[in-house]
Amino acid sequence: MDKKTEAELKILHDMLLIRRFEERASQQYQMQKIGGFCHLYIGQEAVVVGCVAATKPEDYFITAYRDHGHALARGTTANACMAELFGKATGCSKGLGGSMHYFDKANNMMGGHAIVGGHVPLAAGFAFAAKYKGEDRVSLCFFGDGAINQGAFHEALNLASLWQLPVIFICENNQFAMGTSVTRSTGLKDLFQRAKGYDMEAVSIDAMDVRTVRDEMKKIVDKIRKKPQPYFVEMHTYRYRGHSMSDPATYRTKDELEKRKEQDPIIQLRHQLTTEGKLTSEQFDAMDTEIKAVVNASVKFGDESPEPPLDELHNYIFVDTHS
Repeated sequence: MDKKTEAELKILHDMLLIRRFEERASQQYQMQKIGGFCHLYIGQEAVVVGCVAATKPEDYFITAYRDHGHALARGTTANACMAELFGKATGCSKGLGGSMHYFDKANNMMGGHAIVGGHVPLAAGFAFAAKYKGEDRVSLCFFGDGAINQGAFHEALNLASLWQLPVIFICENNQFAMGTSVTRSTGLKDLFQRAKGYDMEAVSIDAMDVRTVRDEMKKIVDKIRKKPQPYFVEMHTYRYRGHSMSDPATYRTKDELEKRKEQDPIIQLRHQLTTEGKLTSEQFDAMDTEIKAVVNASVKFGDESPEPPLDELHNYIFVDTHS
């Protein structure tokens, strides 16, 4: 098997892992094993997996509250992710963050952040640090279309442009800011055009095709590595579930949803690889079976993991400068 085929099978594997994990997370939420909010990434897998394929492990990733897929794509284990949803001490944030606050410093997954647009300046900060230290690192910031009308978003883009920071602002335009269509909430419909106001290069990408995401992002990342500068990318994607588990998504028709499912990024890549003779149905089924076993094991791991001890309730609020 050539390296390109091996890499694309890994991409298919990672998208499928996110999908199966999110499906099980949905079940566990309905069984009341998960508290608080829970935002699923089903349908948007090509965005983050394509970006991971185009970058290096040293690059920074930071995102909003729909963060399960970003952590899994960056290498956080399914066990650590599921345990975090269950609020257990073995979770990636020690059970203290839950669904919206996944962190994995070892994999440079710099967190899921619940405040809409609040993490965008942090991404600029990571990029500033990389440039200041002379490091070959790019900062990738993921956010939804609803975040582009927040003040923090505009402040961050302005500074990134002013200081020519190596940061890519990635708008995961899944067409709905919670339950409001982007066509009803934003005057400028081509969101990537916002970057013009900051003299920043920008592009719009079909993010339902993971190959397109990978290839286009690789061009952008390579360009930034040669000459640090900010970039704005609008990823046209679609979520197949509601905004959160409490959202029945009645604001869209069944016909619209079914039509969108024809563009499913996992089905697309599977079809491409099969047509090219790089994947058989048996191989796909074996991959799916293996992934389901991993996800099922993560549920067992989460169930059997201990609760965070009460005496740690106030830990991790301040930095201990004496240790």
